[in-house]
Amino acid sequence: MKHVSLYLDIKERRQKGKHSFQENKFITTIKKNTAKYNLDNISRTKAYAAYYNRNPDVKWAFLASMVSRNAGWNMTDLQGRWYTLALDWKKRYPIFLTYEMANWLIFDDAYPQLLLYELSLHYNRPLFHLLKEFNVSCFMEAEWQYFWETGDKERLVSSLIINEQNLIQEPVLNNRKFQRKVFGTSVYLFQDLGHFSCVVFPTLDGRLYGHSVHGFQKLTNRIELGKKLAALLFSEELKDSFFHFSLQTEPTGSRFDYERYLDASLYRETPFLRGVYPFIPHCKEKRAKDWVFTQAKHLEKWRKPVSLKRNERMELTKWFIHKQHQMHSLIAMKNWL
Repeated sequence: MKHVSLYLDIKERRQKGKHSFQENKFITTIKKNTAKYNLDNISRTKAYAAYYNRNPDVKWAFLASMVSRNAGWNMTDLQGRWYTLALDWKKRYPIFLTYEMANWLIFDDAYPQLLLYELSLHYNRPLFHLLKEFNVSCFMEAEWQYFWETGDKERLVSSLIINEQNLIQEPVLNNRKFQRKVFGTSVYLFQDLGHFSCVVFPTLDGRLYGHSVHGFQKLTNRIELGKKLAALLFSEELKDSFFHFSLQTEPTGSRFDYERYLDASLYRETPFLRGVYPFIPHCKEKRAKDWVFTQAKHLEKWRKPVSLKRNERMELTKWFIHKQHQMHSLIAMKNWL
């Protein structure tokens, strides 16, 4: 199988390698900083954004910050005016936990990668052999080395998307508890089929761009979504608008973060995230086998770049607001009946 021998070589080298005193200090510091910023959705969003501001070559960090904002908005929707009418807490909490666990796992894996690249730049030598201490896939060790040698920014973005989505497949998407209490519920199926769930990138002048999420449980669908979102986020005509929104809008988890730019007369219907959710402690379990050794056959397909058609980049503000109104009307009707 193509490239598998490369990953096997990395795996074998990992079993033999020892670290210097300085490298062990790096490992300890990175673990502390990862835990520090992986407290909740707000801290993750801000850490990704701050990293991108320091290292704009790593475009994935900006994508991660903007997608993390969306996760926060979805979390606080569950405690907002409409979902509290539609669902009791026993049904809402597992949905929140799904977002929280997926985003915690991704940050726990990705942030050490980002910090090791930053250290590599500082010391002008690649330190990616240390990724084994954070249980990062052999796939990403090879990809960071390739990025170090070639500077291929687009490939690094797609590689990190492929890695993160494989990372959460077993512990989140295939989790039996979440299958029963989230993905197998009528609420999830309704949202999925109706395209009510959408990842949006706002601008300061009140426009929304993005893609709706359909078939989220399927790994390939999520990878394709991630690549489409990256292409949109860094499109020449829009990237500056998204970046200015990020710079000037403090993340609170409430959809009011962007709704205030849509219409000055709107009032806030979703709470601030830290006002309704405590920090959730996560148990860091021993990670399963490296995903690349079972999924390498799909890499060529997953790497193919996406080409956004012009109509896919159109502003979807009106569509999104219409979908939100549809959802609110259905909830209101359910409660009235």
